[in-house]
Amino acid sequence: MNITDVKVYPVDEDKLKAYVTITLDHCFVIRDLKVIHGASGLFIAMPAKRRKDGTYKDIAHPLNADTRNQMERTILQEYERQHGTGGAPSPFLAASGDHD
Repeated sequence: MNITDVKVYPVDEDKLKAYVTITLDHCFVIRDLKVIHGASGLFIAMPAKRRKDGTYKDIAHPLNADTRNQMERTILQEYERQHGTGGAPSPFLAASGDHD
């Protein structure tokens, strides 16, 4: 599985910095990931649905730490690239063509 596109939609909130849409292998889209600024820096929150009891349950999420780390690294690199915070280009940028 490769992330072949990342679209970042910035928001102007205290902790929520952006919504993100990713495409996997040019054929599967996951929307509403979130870039959050927490106590130890930026992290990615998976899309979730609010349950009747008020708790949240992830709609989609990685099944292992390696996949989560790859997703987080790629998404945060693209977020930082777009916001001029010095992130290196995402690995998928050289492999895929259209990113805008």
